[in-house]
Amino acid sequence: MKVAIGGDHAGYDLKEVLKKYLTKKGYEILDKGPMSDERCDYADFGHLVANSVEGGEVDFGLLMCGSGNGINMAANKHQSIRAALCWKPEIATLAKQHNKANICTIPARFVSEAEAIDILDAYLNAEYEGGRHQARIDKIPNK
Repeated sequence: MKVAIGGDHAGYDLKEVLKKYLTKKGYEILDKGPMSDERCDYADFGHLVANSVEGGEVDFGLLMCGSGNGINMAANKHQSIRAALCWKPEIATLAKQHNKANICTIPARFVSEAEAIDILDAYLNAEYEGGRHQARIDKIPNK
């Protein structure tokens, strides 16, 4: 399974931790940046990850910035993206089960590394339930 990962300067350290964690679990990582903790703009990396998910280059995306909000907003500008801001495992599980989230966004300044790994594991282990949720998902794109 292949994942695109990205963040900004506030999410850089967590991005590196989660990259190592996913690699150990056998995931192929497409690191969209940044490549350092030097100040940068979250939208640039949110769009890069969203493009990779949207284009089918990867199976899902993982994003992080300070609050998670900005990078999540940028990713959600893409029509086929359903990026979910996940600050605890239960939110990540529901995002995948009910909303078919294809990007998991983590607020780097508000969770510990251990909490971020728990959130990521919850997202990875959840399955989309379909059924009654699909009609709602079909209404998300503004066509």
